[in-house]
Amino acid sequence: MLDKIPGSEEMTTLVGQDLYDVWQKLCIAIEEKYDMECLWNKGGKAWTYEYKYRRGGKTLCALYAKENCVGFMIIFGKDERAKVEAVREKLSEEVQKNYDEAKTYHDGKWVMFEPVDTSMFDDFIQLLAIKRKPNRK
Repeated sequence: MLDKIPGSEEMTTLVGQDLYDVWQKLCIAIEEKYDMECLWNKGGKAWTYEYKYRRGGKTLCALYAKENCVGFMIIFGKDERAKVEAVREKLSEEVQKNYDEAKTYHDGKWVMFEPVDTSMFDDFIQLLAIKRKPNRK
């Protein structure tokens, strides 16, 4: 857990205005579809902050922030990977590449994206729907 949740000024200083705009738009896109608990944490060795979307003890996805970089991670379990493979051809080349290059661990395939704009957001929302059906109308 964090001692203090970073404000917009701190986030803008960390990732830059353009990437903070991407971060905010991604949060809005997720929150339009999902009613989730949001948790701030330290970002571990590689990232400064982690912002996780969870519900019922299950993580939907997480956003990460470090200097001049924003990350977006979805972990796909075995059954979810089969569903991603089924729609793979409909995803953008960049999203397919990230998916293909992601490492698969015993608990799932950890797919990290580093969006620099909103171009992959439609694919992100499609991937999140595989992980969990949207629970907002």
